[in-house]
Amino acid sequence: MDLIGINVAGAEFGGRANPGRHGFDYFFPRPGYFEQWKERGVRMVRFPIKWERLQRELNGELDAEYASLIDDMLEQAAENDVSIILDIHNYARYRGNIIGTDEVPLSAYQDFLARVAERWKDNRGLWGYDIMNEPHSGADKYWPAAAQAGIDGVRQHDMERALLIEGYFWSSSARWPRYNDPLLELEDPADNLIFSAHTYIDKNASGQYKDGPPGDDFDPMIGVRRVEPFVEWLIKHGKRGHIGEFGVPGDDPRWLEGMDNLLAYLQEHCIPITYWAAGPVWGDYSLSIEPRDGVDQPQWAVLEKYVGQGDCTEIGPRPAR
Repeated sequence: MDLIGINVAGAEFGGRANPGRHGFDYFFPRPGYFEQWKERGVRMVRFPIKWERLQRELNGELDAEYASLIDDMLEQAAENDVSIILDIHNYARYRGNIIGTDEVPLSAYQDFLARVAERWKDNRGLWGYDIMNEPHSGADKYWPAAAQAGIDGVRQHDMERALLIEGYFWSSSARWPRYNDPLLELEDPADNLIFSAHTYIDKNASGQYKDGPPGDDFDPMIGVRRVEPFVEWLIKHGKRGHIGEFGVPGDDPRWLEGMDNLLAYLQEHCIPITYWAAGPVWGDYSLSIEPRDGVDQPQWAVLEKYVGQGDCTEIGPRPAR
């Protein structure tokens, strides 16, 4: 796994338009899209998808159109030596109902991931499965049992690929040790789990960046401080880790300094990161690293420093040298 990857968003857009229309409400990469990132050295992409679009009814067949678009995306990725983490971007919910409740039984979630694995288990573009994005709020208490159901679903058909497991409270890295010890009880017959946290460095860690850095009080090590609890938890329990989302605006050098410090820390510990976000339909979204009119965004200059760097032979963490 390369230490620097990206999220390519769009297929999960338009949540209120369900199922919505491809090219209007949601978007898949156009032909040739991954080539631009291959040329920049990016070989790992976390790709969010929407459960309700891929499976219109619980326990039902996968939707032919949406599944075909995923087929095409994975094939394009494989042709460009890009590896895909397929991310179920649903916040531990289906049509707003929480996994583990009567409306969405654990068995329905297990059925869904079993169907996903059965369809794509042999696809050369698929690296692994992020089985659920950002469980939070009322979903938290159901999440360990739901995560086990998701693991069991994938392992019915795919014993090879990695499973990325996100945590309570929006998968917050800073709060990870406080909430996520129950995930230590998860059982994977393939012994290939990677815990995946999210980290943002705005005031409330939401990633909305409604305000700029707080003047002279801005701590350029804030990203490191927010990810340290997660890394220390991983070291304590002998687990592997990943940062599934991190991003900053490009309009202030202090954000970029904080990003640089975080990436250096993660590289030291051999923990991969997928930057949030790329994708051709972000417009003027402040965190986007999608080139505009052929011009790279400021965040890319920081990311580029770490692409293909480090001497990591396996996913960490490893103790700092």
